[in-house]
Amino acid sequence: MLKRNKLAWTAAAAWMAVIFILSHQPASVSSGLSSGITGFILDLFNGIFPGMDTEIHEIHFLVRKNAHFFAYLFLGILLMNAIRKKGGLQLREILLAFIASVLYAISDEVHQLFIDGRSGEVRDVLIDSAGAATGIALYCGIYRLLDKVKERKPAK
Repeated sequence: MLKRNKLAWTAAAAWMAVIFILSHQPASVSSGLSSGITGFILDLFNGIFPGMDTEIHEIHFLVRKNAHFFAYLFLGILLMNAIRKKGGLQLREILLAFIASVLYAISDEVHQLFIDGRSGEVRDVLIDSAGAATGIALYCGIYRLLDKVKERKPAK
């Protein structure tokens, strides 16, 4: 149990470090990464739907905001896994994982205020929080589903 808990906390801390490193990139580097992903998505869509008239700045915006959502969705899952105690899910654990995610999102946006060309935005904290809530809900749903599967299996 102790080993699983250390691994779970290490995974959550490592993911927080990834978020920090990505947020620490100057705007030009961050934008270049997003532009590469946007170009890939546009090429993919144009291959599937030839002649589709999509503005690159619209896709670029969606890529950047979805990156926030999915980064924090994953963080919510990892924090739930680290915080959860043996013996089922507790509302206290769910709230703690969500509050920790939101506080990290706020600190991340404040951090970006000190990075060249970056800004801290309340909208991004809201997107991050929605991602974390979704990740936590997914974790809880999968946990409950697996718990029901265990109950149905006959004991040996």
